[in-house]
Parts: sequence; structure tokens; C-alpha cells
Amino acid sequence: MKKLLWLSVLFLCLAVNSCAKKQTVAPEDESDQDLYEEQTEQATDLDVALLEPEEFSQEPSIRGVEFDSKVALETVYFSFDSSSVPQSVVKTLKENANYLKENPSLNVVVEGHCDERGTTEYNLALGQKRAVKVKEYYVQLGISPDRIATISYGEEMPQDNRHNEAGWAKNRRAETKILK
Repeated sequence: MKKLLWLSVLFLCLAVNSCAKKQTVAPEDESDQDLYEEQTEQATDLDVALLEPEEFSQEPSIRGVEFDSKVALETVYFSFDSSSVPQSVVKTLKENANYLKENPSLNVVVEGHCDERGTTEYNLALGQKRAVKVKEYYVQLGISPDRIATISYGEEMPQDNRHNEAGWAKNRRAETKILK
């Protein structure tokens, strides 16, 4: 009887510990701020990094907005596993920024993309870093941050479907698209 009791307790402990942790999401209103902070403190290294609620509050909303595919600014490409803006694309970013300066009524979204290597979560985070780096560069060149939104598509929207270095190189990119 004791063995059965101990086995039951052991099984229960293993079942509880093997349950997946829930990911936390930043609260939409301030009433949940205390709960969010408590969950943030409990996050471990294995959890997805939690963003502060105000970190992206300066960006314009792109919900329900259409993109103008006719007017495309030049795409910039990144090295493998990198969000650093390569020196080779600085000229392209300057030309894009000049176009935006000449058209001050235009708002844009910078889309970050990755190749298929890496986990979905990693690629979404890397795509966001790439989009933010391009946005930061535009801001340094004199474009108001209020005109620029960012989004990451990770590996979900490849430009090239080949599974080789040539295809992957085209998928590691940030696209600047005009909002209608």
C-alpha cells in the first residue's frame, strides 16, 4: 500500500512539473500591470523574452491598413544570423530616407524577414530586430519615428523558396513598404 501511495505521489509530481509553462503577454491596460510584472520576474532563460508594455508604444498602428505595392522602396539584405546593418546597404537606406523626406505625408512599415533556418520564435525575434535597426537608421537620417511602424514575419514570407544559400540570402531582408 505504501508503494502505491509513493508511486501515486511521484507520478503526480512528474505530471505537474512536465506541464508546459504558459507564455505571458504584456497587459493591454494598467490594471493588469502588477500581474505582468510578477510574471516577468518569474520568467526564466528558457522563456521568450518579454517586452515592456511601452517599448513599442511610439509606433503607429498598422491594423487594417493596406500597403501600396506600386511604390516600393529598396529592400535591404542582412548577413546570416545578424541584425546589424551592413555597410553595403547604407546607400540604399539613404536613398529610401531621401524619398521619404521628399514625401512627408507618407508613412511606412518596415518588415523584417529571415531565412528558414532557426526556430519560428527565434526568426520572429530576429526579423523584428532587423526591422527595428532599419527604423533606427531612418530616424538617424531625419525621418520621424511616428511615420515608421515595424513588423516581423520571420521565415513566413520567403522571397525565394530555394533551400540553399542563394535562396536564404534573398530571404534575410527588411522591406520598407508605403502605407496607403
